Amino acid sequence: MSLYQHGFVRVAAASIPVHLARPQATAREVVAAAQQAHLAGAAVVAFPALTLTGVSAGDLFHQRVLLDEVEQALEAVRAASSELRPLLAVGAPLLVDGRVADCLVWIQRGQILGVSPNQTPPADSVHLFSTEANLDPALPPALGAAPVGALEFEFTDVPGLRVGAVLGQAQLETTPAGPATVWLYPGWESVRVDSYRRRVDRLRAASELSGSALVSVQPGFGESTNEGAWDGSAVIVEHGQVLAEGTRWQRSSQLTYADIDVEALGQLRARRSPATHSEAWSQEPDLVVETTLGPLPDAELARDIPRFPFRVDEPEEVIQIQVAALVRRMTSIGTPKLILGVSGGLDSTLALLVCCEAMDQLGRPRADILAYTMPGFGTSSSTRQNAEVLSRTLGVSFSELDIRPTAQAMLAELGHPVASGTEQYDVTFENVQAGLRTDYLFRLANLHGGLVVGTGDLSELALGWCTYGVGDQMSHYGVNAGIPKTVIQQVLAARATGELAEVLEAILATEISPELIPGQTTESLIGPYELQDFTLSYLLRFGFGPDKISYLAQRAWGEKYSAEQIEHWLGVFFRRFFANQFKREAGPDGPAVMPAGSLSPRAGWRMPSDASSEAWLQLLEGR
Repeated sequence: MSLYQHGFVRVAAASIPVHLARPQATAREVVAAAQQAHLAGAAVVAFPALTLTGVSAGDLFHQRVLLDEVEQALEAVRAASSELRPLLAVGAPLLVDGRVADCLVWIQRGQILGVSPNQTPPADSVHLFSTEANLDPALPPALGAAPVGALEFEFTDVPGLRVGAVLGQAQLETTPAGPATVWLYPGWESVRVDSYRRRVDRLRAASELSGSALVSVQPGFGESTNEGAWDGSAVIVEHGQVLAEGTRWQRSSQLTYADIDVEALGQLRARRSPATHSEAWSQEPDLVVETTLGPLPDAELARDIPRFPFRVDEPEEVIQIQVAALVRRMTSIGTPKLILGVSGGLDSTLALLVCCEAMDQLGRPRADILAYTMPGFGTSSSTRQNAEVLSRTLGVSFSELDIRPTAQAMLAELGHPVASGTEQYDVTFENVQAGLRTDYLFRLANLHGGLVVGTGDLSELALGWCTYGVGDQMSHYGVNAGIPKTVIQQVLAARATGELAEVLEAILATEISPELIPGQTTESLIGPYELQDFTLSYLLRFGFGPDKISYLAQRAWGEKYSAEQIEHWLGVFFRRFFANQFKREAGPDGPAVMPAGSLSPRAGWRMPSDASSEAWLQLLEGR
């Protein structure tokens, strides 16, 4: 299925050899690159500044012979583009209102759609080009009656695709301002040591601040080396992320492609605060020109989709955020002891590490952390052992509180069949155990003057994989509430060194389970966490529906899961996500940690508990 049907757009940066002061020869390079981009399914092709002449022609820009040649070269490009889909942005010196201007000429399907003059040429070229802000739109007759000014091009058949140009380094430094989602930056710069890296940094910053994609292409081979060298570099960035970089110093033509997620950019902009939104859209273009891509190219997505979009560059920062939040909560209520249940699983392990570092920061003994293992009917000897080894290695106070006798008595009081020997492992059987564990922890907190530290994570909150009320859904403070399961695995793997290495590796290798029923495995019931976290990330950060998430997941996980498996677990996710909002509404405080956001009903995800998932599920059922 075409990438264009899922909110993506393919763009190209064309680094071509320039035939200095020979516009018609360079025009042939432009046409060849445009034809190649057309076949590759690109919608937009960016060329360097002053493409047809080169940027280093000096005073030749004022020679009528050269300007006449430029007009003929543009006519050749226009005519050759008649059957080509992409919008071409070709640089050329033009006489506009009787003055020579450094222009970007927009060409598509045999038409010149507009001309955008650069009002901020480099300082060493200001004497060559007009810098007037309001040029009279009087072009050479050969160019027809195309509009002149700060133009943007909206593709009416590709939702979210609006293209503009950043003309001049000064404009890049102030960040692109306008509704365009894709900005072209036809560069002027020769190369100095470290200038490429600095330019990439500027592009990343500008794209993130503007919530857009930037396509940069610089002059290359063929430019004069009288005063400098030219690398022909091409860089495509999207919201701070470098998607593609061309090979520098090429002597032949090179096209660098990237698939831009314009739907994601639109969602990111829509979620900005009103103040940020207003500032980013403070400059409107002189004119918006509507165009179409025509029949959408049948292009497969070529972009890498990360399997673990939640994964972080600095796992240690995750714990630092948790510790800072817990320390502040403790100091606000009199630095109590910390009470938590340790199961030998991932979540309670991370919570215990956070508690230890919080106590260390406060100068308190780790013995003031009261860690309880509370075996139930499904507890295995290995998890029980891991919980004890971890606790004793960390130096916390460790105790066992067996809930089975009390659970058996409660089940008998309820008249549950298990009490009379029948194996009926239903939700009552499970929740009696989960409820008792939480009840004991709160009463222990009363007894010892403590704070119950919640261990439930972001993935469990999303799927409602917790017992409501008197259960693991509740605590005094949930340190893991903002962290998905796959990131917890990443953080613990990073911490698996020294004396903790063996026990943490054992915990990471253990099957994920609440151990309420013998042999119970979580992922067989609610889906693989690696898939469900993938879905949660794109839902939280971009608001994508199941159809697009399925498309992305099949590209990220297609070698491990079939399309049918991916869509089955997507259905499970959306049913559970909607059905369990009521649990999130009553959740305890806990820090937001991930850039994608949290599920806190106060400062994160706000949704009515009685909302229906029907429309989302229909997108899967209708496929």
